[in-house]
Amino acid sequence: MRAPELAGDVWLNTGGRRITLAELRGRVVLLDFWTSGCINCLHVLDELRPLEAEFADVLVTIGVHSPKFLHEGEAASIEAAVRRYEVHHPVLNDPGMAMWSQYAVRAWPTLVVVDPEGYVVHVAAGEGHAEALRRVVADLVTKHEAKGTLRRGGSPYVPVEEQRGELRFPSKAVTTAEGRVLVADTGHHSIVEFASDGETVIRRFGSGQRGGQDGPFDVASFAEPSGIALLPGEIAQRVGYHAVVADSAGHRLRGLDLNTGEVSTVAGTGNQWRNGTDTGRALDVDLTSPWDVVWWAPAGGVVVAMAGNHTLSVFDPASGTIRRFAGTTVEGLRDGDVHEAFFAQTSGLAVDGDKLWLADAETSALRWIEPEGESFTVHTAIGVDLFSFGHTDGPAEKALLQHPLGLAVLADGRIAIADTYNGAVRSYDPATGLVSTLATGLAEPQGLLVHDGQLLVVESAGNRVAPLPEGESTTVAGEAHAVRRPPTVLASGDVEFSVVFTPPPGEKLDDRYGPSTRLEISASPPELLADGGGVGTDLTRRIRFADGVSEGVLQVVAQAASCDDGGEHPACRITRQDWGVPVRFEKGGERALSLVMAGEPKEPVADQ
Repeated sequence: MRAPELAGDVWLNTGGRRITLAELRGRVVLLDFWTSGCINCLHVLDELRPLEAEFADVLVTIGVHSPKFLHEGEAASIEAAVRRYEVHHPVLNDPGMAMWSQYAVRAWPTLVVVDPEGYVVHVAAGEGHAEALRRVVADLVTKHEAKGTLRRGGSPYVPVEEQRGELRFPSKAVTTAEGRVLVADTGHHSIVEFASDGETVIRRFGSGQRGGQDGPFDVASFAEPSGIALLPGEIAQRVGYHAVVADSAGHRLRGLDLNTGEVSTVAGTGNQWRNGTDTGRALDVDLTSPWDVVWWAPAGGVVVAMAGNHTLSVFDPASGTIRRFAGTTVEGLRDGDVHEAFFAQTSGLAVDGDKLWLADAETSALRWIEPEGESFTVHTAIGVDLFSFGHTDGPAEKALLQHPLGLAVLADGRIAIADTYNGAVRSYDPATGLVSTLATGLAEPQGLLVHDGQLLVVESAGNRVAPLPEGESTTVAGEAHAVRRPPTVLASGDVEFSVVFTPPPGEKLDDRYGPSTRLEISASPPELLADGGGVGTDLTRRIRFADGVSEGVLQVVAQAASCDDGGEHPACRITRQDWGVPVRFEKGGERALSLVMAGEPKEPVADQ
């Protein structure tokens, strides 16, 4: 099909100039449909960097920012996200999701390739498509160079002038045993150690360059570090480092020796986990976007919020091992035993005795875990599902948050919440079950720290750590909101469901050890599905929706293994995608639903 024209309200990284597909004719165009709060979308930004460098003279990447949350659609928010995540290509803000609809996108992230003649030739949902995209682009370059329809050189990207300061998009902070403040200076890829006044810089761990190098504090490098956990004194003495850092974009845990300044890698290979075991010797296990860390004695180590696959892990510094502690990798909100619970990009942790509190970002939820017998149980204090959010105080069962990222336990037992996308600090009182607002008007608060009896707020988009603004707590009666995605209209009853996966050029399905595909289906609410849920190896199945349910969300996790076709030692890859598909049931609705996980290049057809 002919690619629909580019349309939106704001262009970024172009000097304010609007771009049309017509002026890009002759170039290969890659549209990246993303949203700034989606961890899978952030993974794709990193995956695209080598591709953009390799094909710099023929490929134009354009980010189409189609927001999930209200805050993400605001101009200031997307401008901050583009700087925070070092996006070096044009970005089009699509707050009304018009482009999303025109390109029939169903999931974040989705990648669309437009050939030099203006036709859509490849679509892939999810992450892990870097090698497939490289082959697609290389194939298009070869074909269109031969046809004379390829144009090289010239880029519409115009870099934004950066504002310099001590901190750049900081995320989390902790107080050391000596009363100093460690701040994850995420945008500067470093950790800053402040004196007890929180203002005087003592030293900086990290050279400021994105990387994963170990060594002395001024030589070592990080990649978007976030959470920091201090180890108990006896553990620190045994292992030789005092703090553990969640090196989010580096997919590692790093150790800080606060005496010598030495930085070491203590968990993770630097590769992003995509499939297989996530338990074993810590330095041999792939991690995926560890976002926050905290020592929790009942779990026996450092709990890691593994935002990249919606799970929690436990890292044991003494044994040098890591294991999955909670979650199934399915994104959602489900309580119960930790091994069966669903999480959604857990991004903030805090400990209060035997309770581990969690800020679950994508479900806008506050949750907790506590021991129960020989296992642990997950509970939800605030939160509804993946698609409901807002700013509403009062009884917890009616309260709403918007993408919270940080927590702290206050002296009186209340839980302070960095309600990031509401620009607020909220509080939840476990004793009364009431939620209130402590402060508003903050610039994307991501971390909270009780220091010398005072609550400090890490304002990420404000590039500062500051005391909580003074004032009385208030009760906000805001409106409830829902993620603005057009639902898929289906007929009630039986529906033929399928996930389309075509291996990219030069690859074939890897069936050497059995089925090469896996499909898991669930629903929110659970009673939406009468039959067809669960796990199987076929990418097609018949599912039955329950009578009397008018709408809901179909939750789908699909993956496929493929290998190079030929060669003595073929490279193999796992393609994986999670969908949350809003569905509504009407008479005359569709009786088939198909999702595209990846597709191969095809010859363009006439406009449709």
